[in-house]
Amino acid sequence: MTTRYGGVDRAHARSYGPKLTFAVLHGALVVMCLWLAFGGFEWADPTRAKVLALCAVLYWARHAVTLFVILQRRVEMSEGLGLTLFIGIVEIGFLVLGAGALSGVSTPFGLWDWLGGTLLATGSCLNTGSELQRRAWKRLPGSKGRCYTGGLFSYSVHINYFGDSLLFTGWAILAASVWAFSIPLLMVALFVFYHIPPLDRYLADRYGAEFRAYAGKTAKFVPFLY
Repeated sequence: MTTRYGGVDRAHARSYGPKLTFAVLHGALVVMCLWLAFGGFEWADPTRAKVLALCAVLYWARHAVTLFVILQRRVEMSEGLGLTLFIGIVEIGFLVLGAGALSGVSTPFGLWDWLGGTLLATGSCLNTGSELQRRAWKRLPGSKGRCYTGGLFSYSVHINYFGDSLLFTGWAILAASVWAFSIPLLMVALFVFYHIPPLDRYLADRYGAEFRAYAGKTAKFVPFLY
């Protein structure tokens, strides 16, 4: 059975080298965000720049947990380098937009920012929380070779992807720029049309009727809707 679906190798492997490289490069991006936010630059909105830099720190911490605790599949160096480039565009781009580099104005914090922070926190918990639930279940003796359908995954087959979509939507709100919303829109499109279809094929090939029965009664992406 092939282990490559949608350009990603799903075979189990430690991949410590690529994972460590990915984490270090991402860490360097976070250091750059902190330097831009706290390094004395005269931004139009320095407070928002600092908040967005701290968002990058939070995302790196969650990313490290994903790489070294949750992710069991092989990670190729090309995948890590490509995602590092994307993350850099997001983290630095959001910070620069939020700092007012294009608008030249400071945006006061308000209710929208509370919504953005809530979505960011909720999305982070959904993504990492669901993955940790699955990991704990997979370690049980009776779970070998079976498809996990419990916990947060009982609400959506790809609740982790939905969590990431909420996270980046909240982050875009905190960036206080309409241009920032291109990122969550792009991510949702990639999840729905590029990542989920081949992943569903992989899960169907691996778990057969068990996965098909689960997918037939569970929302694919957005709980209770789709």
